[in-house]
Amino acid sequence: MREWLGLLARLVTGGVWIAAGAVKLPDPYASVQAVRAYEILPASTARTVGHLLPVVEIVLGVALVLGLLTRGAAVVSALLFLVFIAGIVSVWARGLEIDCGCFGGGGYDPDATSSYPWEIARDAALLALSGYLAWLRASRLALDNLLFRRTTVTTEGS
Repeated sequence: MREWLGLLARLVTGGVWIAAGAVKLPDPYASVQAVRAYEILPASTARTVGHLLPVVEIVLGVALVLGLLTRGAAVVSALLFLVFIAGIVSVWARGLEIDCGCFGGGGYDPDATSSYPWEIARDAALLALSGYLAWLRASRLALDNLLFRRTTVTTEGS
């Protein structure tokens, strides 16, 4: 049963990453603006992060959906969700009203404050799924199962 739950966790989390990255990829300027809106990173770093983040999200999502290097992808996923949660908490605490830019967009949003609890809860749930995948040894229908088969060594006479 755990392996089937692992498949579900991979598909949900990976699907979210793919969707988030795919929406941002066609408009790198908007992605950079969304990162800058957090007012955390220096402008040059925000530019680099804004350009790279959609690609990282898509690669991470594909790895999870396919079950390729799942544990490593799940750890990276969990770390990114921790960073995103910290970013949202930071802007909320500083009184900034911005769209999280999670699925495109970003920048000023006068109704953003009411969205922060939902965004934190969503990312916390995805963080939990990522943590589950990092803990789980294997999941169903994963390429890892084909590429990294465990072999049992037996000795004669035992």
